[in-house]
Amino acid sequence: MSVDPSAIPNFGGQPERKPGDQPAARKPTAPIMPNAELVKQLLERMKLKYVVDKQGDVVAPWKDFRTYFMFRGEKAQRILSVRTFYDRKHSIDDKPLLLETVDEWNHTTLWPKVSTHTNDDGTVRLIGEIPMLIGAGVGFDHFIASVASWVRAGIEFDKWLVERLGLEKDIESDGGDGPAAEGDAP
Repeated sequence: MSVDPSAIPNFGGQPERKPGDQPAARKPTAPIMPNAELVKQLLERMKLKYVVDKQGDVVAPWKDFRTYFMFRGEKAQRILSVRTFYDRKHSIDDKPLLLETVDEWNHTTLWPKVSTHTNDDGTVRLIGEIPMLIGAGVGFDHFIASVASWVRAGIEFDKWLVERLGLEKDIESDGGDGPAAEGDAP
């Protein structure tokens, strides 16, 4: 399965109807309250694999990163946080370069905003995050377009990082950047 961002469907266009097709279900016109079920439906439509973790978060795994869709908070303060955890380990000596690199990304792109995380063993990993306040409800089209764009951006960051830091050999040696097999999910 390809994760080429251009392969992600355009959710704004009208599908071509064939004679005999049933009319498509009407999309909501009032604000909606997104939930994990809607995220799962969107990922299925995008032909992306996902699992649900022990906390009930939807997780879309790829070979070198995992994207979590986490609903947190109550009522008006409810948010959807889309976090991508990049699995590539970097040494603590690489942290200044990583900080400079993610600073460049954060200044030149809207999302995800990427930060570093230093583990107890001294390895450094990258985490991207995009929050959306959903407590008052959101427009259906806005939600769908935003989440699809965020998934694309998480994939693009990984590709950009590989190119920017000269990590191409990592991808060539491990067979590519396609989504993880179902058994590889966290």
